Amino acid sequence: MKTLPNDIVLRPRFQIKLDQPSNIILDQFEKANSSSITCKRLDDHIFLKIKPKDIHFWSPQLHLELDIIDSKSCKLYGVFGPNPSLWTFFMFIHFAIAITFLVFAIWGYTNCSLHRPYFLQLSFMLFMTLIWVSLYAFGRIGKQKGKPQMNDLYLFMKQTINECSV
Repeated sequence: MKTLPNDIVLRPRFQIKLDQPSNIILDQFEKANSSSITCKRLDDHIFLKIKPKDIHFWSPQLHLELDIIDSKSCKLYGVFGPNPSLWTFFMFIHFAIAITFLVFAIWGYTNCSLHRPYFLQLSFMLFMTLIWVSLYAFGRIGKQKGKPQMNDLYLFMKQTINECSV
């Protein structure tokens, strides 16, 4: 198993080489049952999510993709992430902050070139930077709150794969 470094990233990834055909593993995930995890399949993709009764704002989901190597083995790629609508909103906020930062940077540069005061623009640029850093910290805190459920999803995935080899 090759695990990628996840010290900084908000969406941890991993990959595992499996010595079983992908169709057997996909079928096993379709049959898998858990009281706290739902499993949905779409072609070669599997989505493991926490059931609504246990879900909270930072609940993760696990997206698995199976890639065929040959007729007897495959490679499994996994990505942990938040709810897609939460992730989209989070990215929208990041882009809005970046665009606002660029607008104030251009405005500040223009004022500086014209030898006008540009303290206001620099202040807003600093403020946007602080907001961005706080959003990053907020995301890291959320990742820590979702870690127990990430472990549950990963354990469920490992158990389901191990049932294929029995």
